[in-house]
Amino acid sequence: MSTSAAPLIEPHTVHATGTVADYWTLIKPDVNILILITTFAGFCLARSSQWHDFPIFLLFHTLFGTCLVAGGAGALNQFVERRFDAQMRRTNRRPIVAGQIDPSHALWFGVLASVSGVLYLLAMTNRLAGLLAAATAISYLAVYTPLKRRTPWCTLAGAFSGAAPPLIGWAAASGQLPSRAWVLYGIVFLWQFPHFMAIAWMYRQDYDRAGYLVLPRGERRTAWMAFQTLLPALALIALALFPKLSGDAGWTYTVGAEILTLSFSYFAAQLVLFRTSVSARRLLVASIAYLPILVVLMVLDRT
Repeated sequence: MSTSAAPLIEPHTVHATGTVADYWTLIKPDVNILILITTFAGFCLARSSQWHDFPIFLLFHTLFGTCLVAGGAGALNQFVERRFDAQMRRTNRRPIVAGQIDPSHALWFGVLASVSGVLYLLAMTNRLAGLLAAATAISYLAVYTPLKRRTPWCTLAGAFSGAAPPLIGWAAASGQLPSRAWVLYGIVFLWQFPHFMAIAWMYRQDYDRAGYLVLPRGERRTAWMAFQTLLPALALIALALFPKLSGDAGWTYTVGAEILTLSFSYFAAQLVLFRTSVSARRLLVASIAYLPILVVLMVLDRT
């Protein structure tokens, strides 16, 4: 059966204005926290040789602008997917679906936040950071979001934009993107696959109900999940060594990073072997802990 034939459930049509708490939920704060952590890491790593003259106000402008862009993109994503969110248990309480925020209000809020964030970064940081933020938001909304209903390769497409925040931070701090910045980008890029596969496996019935193709249908599903979970996790073991090999990090980072990454790979392997919701949830928790701890080690043990 074609996924386009999935019945649509309209969200509530209450013309509510929404409270501050509703709009806070609309910007996906749980996602934005990780975005800001990696943006912060990129900024700090770009300026690690200048701790004595650290530009704290520039950091604030970078994080604030990035938060606006990410929050606006999150709001627009919920506006676009509101009919499908209504069919999923994990999303049917989102503010638009629940009738707490009028869809038109969410649309204008998302547009205003995203555009304001890009303009803010252009004005307060530099052109490269602003353009990166704009490209990230556009690709997230125009490429990844529609592909979720068309192909399981949507995860790959989304990973390109999802790994951009550390580049935004690095660009804002230095105005350039050296090879060291792309190592951090690669780590975040690979991390996303096990992270999202854990979510996709936990809520696979929800995604099927709403007509999303984040996992293929039929016999390919298990193999696809295993491929996108385990291979990137194993690749992270090698990539996490690059800061040490390039002379950018010390042994504290290296030992900590390898312990973290091996543990992360262990939970990824558990999902592949057992394919249960419990193993998926454990991988999800491990992924949420992994990235912040890794980047903190990277920043603190910069050489």
